[in-house]
Amino acid sequence: MNQDLFKRILVATDGSENAKKAARVAVDLSKECGSELVVVNVIPPLTSIQVGITPPVPVTVTEQYYKDARARAEDLVEEVISEAKKRGVRARGVLLDKPYSVVEGITSYAKDEGADLIVLGTRGLGGFKKLLIGSVSSGVVSHAPCSVLIVR
Repeated sequence: MNQDLFKRILVATDGSENAKKAARVAVDLSKECGSELVVVNVIPPLTSIQVGITPPVPVTVTEQYYKDARARAEDLVEEVISEAKKRGVRARGVLLDKPYSVVEGITSYAKDEGADLIVLGTRGLGGFKKLLIGSVSSGVVSHAPCSVLIVR
């Protein structure tokens, strides 16, 4: 494979099975291309809907949400980095805290970092359900500054 094709690969992980599959593909591809792997987890902003509280959300609830979310995100990112390093891949991780949206977080970071490829999983939603809840993978494909690989 062309060693200059993908110098920096960004993989987004949220701990789902499809994200784990995407991470394995990203590690394999990084190994094959000699790429740097950047493992990203996006911590979305807390909304009152998530906690079932009428705004404003109490500070204690907000603080606990971000504390728990950061701890989980650190574990998820470290899991992928550890596997990548075992395979001889240069890898680093980043937590994207409170972006406007998950899509915006991933695409903005990819642009800022000069990523050549974004790898992420999909839940494979289709039809009406996809229209109702939206799709991170669709949003990233639409707004990414680089190529995107969606893994099922």
